[in-house]
Amino acid sequence: MALKHCISCSMPMTKPEDFPGGDFSKDFCIHCARPDGSMKSYDEVLDGLTGFIMKMHGLEEADARSAARGIMHSMPAWNDAPGC
Repeated sequence: MALKHCISCSMPMTKPEDFPGGDFSKDFCIHCARPDGSMKSYDEVLDGLTGFIMKMHGLEEADARSAARGIMHSMPAWNDAPGC
């Protein structure tokens, strides 16, 4: 399987559990998916990515949110999103 990166958050997707429902045709990761397999909204992904950055890098919320916005700004899923 070729390495894919999530079009929403840039997470590398390398194994079946990285894909929503194990569906390799999805271009977004399990963290950017709702339980029904659809992609979360910009705000939902921003909140989740902010929390991840806070936890992994020990940043304060404002700094983590800014970093998350920067990551998302470069992702194809959010080309037309407000704030990007």
